[in-house]
Amino acid sequence: MALSVAIAGASGYVGGELMRLIADHPELELKTVSAISNVGQKVSDLHPENFSHRGMEFVETTIGNLQGHDVVFLAMPHTKSAEVASWLTETKLVLDCGADFRLQDPKAWKKFYGTEHAGTWSYGLPELTLAEGGKQRGRLRSVSRIAVPGCNVTAITLALAPALTAGLIEASDIVSVLSVGTSGAGRNLALELGKGEGTSNAYGVGGIHRHTPEIEQNLSLAAGKEVSVSFTPVLVPMFRGILAVNTATASKSLTADSLREVYLDAYGDEPFIEVLPEGEFPTTGSVAMTNNAVIGLAIDEHAGRVVIVSAIDNLVKGTAGGAIQSLNLALGFSETLGLEGAKS
Repeated sequence: MALSVAIAGASGYVGGELMRLIADHPELELKTVSAISNVGQKVSDLHPENFSHRGMEFVETTIGNLQGHDVVFLAMPHTKSAEVASWLTETKLVLDCGADFRLQDPKAWKKFYGTEHAGTWSYGLPELTLAEGGKQRGRLRSVSRIAVPGCNVTAITLALAPALTAGLIEASDIVSVLSVGTSGAGRNLALELGKGEGTSNAYGVGGIHRHTPEIEQNLSLAAGKEVSVSFTPVLVPMFRGILAVNTATASKSLTADSLREVYLDAYGDEPFIEVLPEGEFPTTGSVAMTNNAVIGLAIDEHAGRVVIVSAIDNLVKGTAGGAIQSLNLALGFSETLGLEGAKS
């Protein structure tokens, strides 16, 4: 019998992507979709591409509408998930696609989000390499609460973690510049930005973007020591996708072959990560609508820097697909279940 699922905040882009993936998952049945400002509208009004659930109607985000399900996804704005999560003490599995439970440091949360820290849940990035050995995957089995990573965070973390775990790059000199599709800004801002087709703009400049402490938290776990990152996202005129160009000072003499060997050791058996051959680099088009992360590697001998380029679909691998992948681990399903159609 399929598990009963609800999505709180289902009217946004992440909610729509979750619906698409849940429709392909044989162990999940979507029963409830809630919203705040779109109550009473049909799924087809906001997600016309979602044929499987087009007749469902958005209901209020209330205790009564969300309790009683086996699984609840929270696709709420940052700082809003914690209250809803507090209603769901009896729910078998809750996955927060917002930021509320990602950070371990209450001071970092207060600095970047301006509210009291709600706590820390198991972090849903299975492929994250850990300095102590193994990967984050081992920490997700049989858990009941999962914090789904930020999309920019996923692109940067997967690109840099193996190099830090292997001690190949300096932890204090990392620069990441990301080209990000407008859907990463959420429905309202994406619609506003859509009026300026053909333009790009940097945002969250100067170390103030809210994903910064989460990126540094992950990379510090990978390195086994404190890591600092200069991270700048750039909104570009495409709807979905992230292309992350990451550079760092090499901590030892490296060749392209030895760098690639480290990444193949880390990711060679991962179902959703591909390390490209020498001289090849990913594009956002190659990962669109998939749960894949594709990585290209280079050595900049002139500058003494390692260059690691990663591409993901921000709505799939960056959020909804990553959530389903972590759900599978927590519930004891095959990690790829329901994601076969989101794999090229």
